[in-house]
Amino acid sequence: MTSRLIKLASLSAALVVVALVSGFAYWSRSPVNLGGANPEVRSQLLRQWQDGEVVALVRHAERCDRSSNPCFGPADGITKVGNESAIAVGQGFARLGMEQTDVISSPATRTAQTAHAMFSKDVNAQDWLASCGKPLRNDIVAHKRANHNLVLVTHSGCISDFEAQTGYPHAATSEYGSSLLVHIDAKGELKIVGIVKADDWKSLLQGSSVQ
Repeated sequence: MTSRLIKLASLSAALVVVALVSGFAYWSRSPVNLGGANPEVRSQLLRQWQDGEVVALVRHAERCDRSSNPCFGPADGITKVGNESAIAVGQGFARLGMEQTDVISSPATRTAQTAHAMFSKDVNAQDWLASCGKPLRNDIVAHKRANHNLVLVTHSGCISDFEAQTGYPHAATSEYGSSLLVHIDAKGELKIVGIVKADDWKSLLQGSSVQ
């Protein structure tokens, strides 16, 4: 009898461990990092971009008010390091091709500076990219033109809002300069493709025809 109880207790403990591990894996689940994506995934993304079916939510570069690095401009903007990083991110998008791409940013100083560094010009700023919340998913679909990609320079909280509304309620907070790439088909159906960190554009585009 004692032996049976010990076996039952061991089995119960094992099941609890499995449940905890599975629950943690689900809880911390985040979109795939595209920096290490296989060639098939990269090729599919490039085709979708060429067809104008991609939305990119880009987190602004390093905040000046939360860093010891020198400011690029106003204290509510980004750092000089962040500005250089944003330029590199913009070069990644440039290699993809911006001919059929709309760009919108949040009106905050840090997002406006990031967008300017990425594309060497001021871009259209709209308040909905700062407030976000529950309407965000529908707002994105509404601003996505057919056969045109859409780059949105926004905030980590907004990206988290979108991830929560699109199957990733417990995703890790986005890093400075990272891009969440989303495929939107002709019917307005969304599917998160993955994340490109600020330093991963070279590896993402390695071996592609857009280099």
